[in-house]
Amino acid sequence: MPLPPEEALAASGVEVRAATPDDAAARAPGLGRLAPRWIALPETTGQVAALMRAAAEHGLAVVATGGGTKLGWGAPPDRCDLLLCTRRMDRVLEHAAGDLVARVQAGVPTEALAGALASSGQELALDVPVEGATVGGTLAAATAGPRRLRYGTARDLLIGITVVLADGTVAHSGGKVVKNVAGYDLGKLFTGSLGTLGVITEATVRLHPLPAARAWIGVTVPGPDALPDLAALAGSQTEPSAVEIDRPCADGPLTVAALFEGVAAAERAKAAGELLGGAPVASEPPPWWGRLPGEEFLLELRVRPAFAVPALTAVARAAREAGDLPVHVRGSAASAVLHLALPSDAAPARAGTFVSVLRSDLAAHGGRLVVWTAPADAADRLDRWGPAGAATLMRRVKERFDPGGRLSPGRLPTGGPPPEAGSGERA
Repeated sequence: MPLPPEEALAASGVEVRAATPDDAAARAPGLGRLAPRWIALPETTGQVAALMRAAAEHGLAVVATGGGTKLGWGAPPDRCDLLLCTRRMDRVLEHAAGDLVARVQAGVPTEALAGALASSGQELALDVPVEGATVGGTLAAATAGPRRLRYGTARDLLIGITVVLADGTVAHSGGKVVKNVAGYDLGKLFTGSLGTLGVITEATVRLHPLPAARAWIGVTVPGPDALPDLAALAGSQTEPSAVEIDRPCADGPLTVAALFEGVAAAERAKAAGELLGGAPVASEPPPWWGRLPGEEFLLELRVRPAFAVPALTAVARAAREAGDLPVHVRGSAASAVLHLALPSDAAPARAGTFVSVLRSDLAAHGGRLVVWTAPADAADRLDRWGPAGAATLMRRVKERFDPGGRLSPGRLPTGGPPPEAGSGERA
């Protein structure tokens, strides 16, 4: 006769406790109105596998979390019996400095990894925009900061991954060298899946040397029509690592800034500054650099790089159609990935108008708009995802990896990662 759920979970050898109303983890905003029944704190891949086998035996819904910084991204789960926290899986398992490769547990905070790698003059070049994020959470949410232009995204820097599937099966893909693998590319599937396909427990990542020097240039212009040729700047021989924009008001002035790294960074920045009308060189980034414009009501816009500047005009038009809705725009202009922050008290009807109008304008250019976070009253009325052209494929992948639909159920439209727009990023 099978053990009761709480005894089966305890038999896994993992610390499992009943969630209480006073438990901070149980009250995480990303869980919406749900409260988990149990919270588990595994320390190894084997322990995660044992937990997942026990959960499968009893049909328990499992939500994985690391630092909890992205638990609110996507829709709240429909069910959460077991909250699986990876924060004790915080070890750097291997650092092959000569090969520029590191293998780490998923619960390693990105700041801690940066400190460990810096002693060898190396880094994981992802510019994670939220303090407290873990490596596993960064992969699961597919977050990348300004330097995606030069180094790519999490998918580009991930060369090996270990995951635990819904039934407790441990699966590996890739290794310590860059190579193709037969069958599913687990790294690409799990990056951006928000825990809906399995639990990431280890990652092997490609590193880069820390740049010897950094320099920034920036200029503020009245609007998109006055912007310099950003494509020319991004592709120039000065080789910027990032080209970012910040526009606090959708119809107001905007600032464009660029980062230069490595040999002769300041000299290259000065040369590139001529493309921005003689922009001065600075040794520190602008205060807003690498930060999200807001977190309570956050949208992400992806378009083809050629449409990046017109997309700013489209955002302004949608804001006007929504009754001059205040919208803060910030992001990677050259990579055409922009984040939009709406006021947390925006009326749901106005927010809905903004999203609808902007999606309509983006559709003609192959763009995509996702609502990552929203206040509860607006979230209940918004279509978070918009048209999902790859929905059938996503559903098949979800059925293959989680046929019972028990992993973060309902967090994404079909359980799999949302299809990427033609943003020009390397996939």
